[in-house]
Amino acid sequence: MSSSHDTLLLFNYDWDRAGFARQADGAAFDEAGFDLFSFPSNARLAFFDMERFVAGLARRAETAGWRAVVSNHEQFGALCAALLAERMGWPGTAPAAVVACQHKLHARRVLQAVCPEANVPFGLIDARYGGPVPEGLPYPVFVKPVKAAFSVLARQVASRAELHAHTRFGAGERWVIEHLVEPFDRVARRCLPEAGTAHRLMWERPAVAAQFNLDGFVWQGRAQAIGVVDSIMYPGTQAFMRFDYPSRLPPAVQARALDVAGRFLAAAGFEHGLFNMEFFYDAASERLTVIEFNPRLASQLADLYLRVDGVDPYAMAIALAHGRDPAALPRLAPTAGAASSFVFRSFDVADRVTAPSATQRARFAEAFADGFLLDFAKSGKSLARDYKWLGSHRYGVMHLGGADRADLKARCREACAILGWPMPYADAVGEHVDSAAWPLGQASPQGVRP
Repeated sequence: MSSSHDTLLLFNYDWDRAGFARQADGAAFDEAGFDLFSFPSNARLAFFDMERFVAGLARRAETAGWRAVVSNHEQFGALCAALLAERMGWPGTAPAAVVACQHKLHARRVLQAVCPEANVPFGLIDARYGGPVPEGLPYPVFVKPVKAAFSVLARQVASRAELHAHTRFGAGERWVIEHLVEPFDRVARRCLPEAGTAHRLMWERPAVAAQFNLDGFVWQGRAQAIGVVDSIMYPGTQAFMRFDYPSRLPPAVQARALDVAGRFLAAAGFEHGLFNMEFFYDAASERLTVIEFNPRLASQLADLYLRVDGVDPYAMAIALAHGRDPAALPRLAPTAGAASSFVFRSFDVADRVTAPSATQRARFAEAFADGFLLDFAKSGKSLARDYKWLGSHRYGVMHLGGADRADLKARCREACAILGWPMPYADAVGEHVDSAAWPLGQASPQGVRP
């Protein structure tokens, strides 16, 4: 058995803080890392080095009594946890496998070798951040960094002029981008030199189809599914509006996605750990294509499985970190027949977005004992970067469950009235499309990460 005293959590905040708290048996886990979005914590980005950070943790491990390490943090945590587990001889994902998944250009190459039918045309944009845009790209293209998180700079562009405008950065923006990528690039140069530098952009052919997430784990080299969550967009945008569980995707398509995941992960050397993969599915053509690979739990989706299935991915993460089969964990009693992660966004910099007041929070907590609420209000340069890099500002996320989809939607309406936020359903933003009946074959723009 393990306890919070022998498990180290890295970069633990937001959904992870709540999810791991359920596993703590009344005692706090040991933690390390910093919040990239909170000052002064994020000032550490200026001098952060993954391998130096991991070496310091390794020196503390024996005295602290740690026997396992866990992180679902995309930017730094997942790779740091893999490096520390390797160094200490603990169960964990191989660092080279984490790099293979997070290096988006290399991941496309691996997929092309083992599962080309699930790939899209792609290529390298031969220019550093802010450098001259090359000629000859097959516009329109979907452009994204070779290594990034939170959809930073991921966008469809229609012309060379649009791409040029998208990649012009001020000195402060360039500093942030380079310091987000460089810690990963140092490790990648050692673990997977054939991948090439991550300080680059790449292009992919845009896809028009419904999106979904496959969450799962690999135990003793075998990929197994936790579940599939549907991704619903704000109409006419590249921004997520909602994540719905259970999925409406046919079981046969879900099985195909797991087969693709298994082949890719085996080729990438991913033999142990949680994973998340994002897919497109076009019902009309039955074409299934991969969006990207994430070598860690999708934290935002985890409690949807807990609510509907009684399966807690955070308990699975702890089990895997201690070398135990997560499939052997007992299930809890489900609390809902349907659940969603609702995402609240502003698309206009002139919008005045405010966080819920203390009174509104108290009313929400009283009305929705099962509710989970986060707000991400920003201002100044940080807010301006959101609109420039992402095309929108995500100012809040709310999780709720319901007896069924109709009950969930009614509860969402009541909660939004309390918070003063708009309903995250298509018929609430100008298009009379009830998401409960949203067909999987309906066109949806290539999207951005939560």
